[in-house]
Amino acid sequence: MGRALLAAGARVTAIERDHRCIPALAELGEAFPGQLTVIEGDALAIDAPALFKTKPHIVSNLPYNVGTALLVGWLSADWVPWWQSLTLMFQKEVAERIVATTNSDHYGRLAVLAQWRSASRIAMPVHRSAFTPPPKVMSAVVHITPHAAPEGVDFALLERLTGAAFGQRRKMLRQSLKSVPGALDALERIGIDGTRRAETLSVLDFVALARAAKTRPLTVSG
Repeated sequence: MGRALLAAGARVTAIERDHRCIPALAELGEAFPGQLTVIEGDALAIDAPALFKTKPHIVSNLPYNVGTALLVGWLSADWVPWWQSLTLMFQKEVAERIVATTNSDHYGRLAVLAQWRSASRIAMPVHRSAFTPPPKVMSAVVHITPHAAPEGVDFALLERLTGAAFGQRRKMLRQSLKSVPGALDALERIGIDGTRRAETLSVLDFVALARAAKTRPLTVSG
């Protein structure tokens, strides 16, 4: 992937945790002088925005064990984000969860978090035979582009609502959302039936719910 980007004329900053890969990257840098910067470190720990003067396109074959954590981190940062687009390879099942729509088997928390202020699509499937050694699972490349965030919505609250709702996805919302302050009142105020289940709510429904839960009406006693 890195060689193809360099051959296309791109300037590439590569973050690599595995020190065994550093010599190969050094050779690649020699083949494309001035185009490749190599940073040895953990992408989960590095302050990536500080590495760039302009917004980069993030392109990565993500390790399956940290791919979701990296994605949620990039999606939860301050908006408008520090990156222009994300083109990422995931296990096929995870890719399907990112782009899933309402009432589908893969629709859940990750779909809402990925779609509420960005557009996501599967760019291409990748057969396991493309890797050496071949993994047991199939892969897919997902392309994500940001758009304006809906006003009045707190990401942390949206995370909490989706975590509660999909954490008990077979339960009715009036049961699964009990632990989130203001959620049941918000359901009633925006007209969502509490007997529905999480997978029936669209991304826009969850956005409206998060906005309503954040702006709970004041109560006056006495």
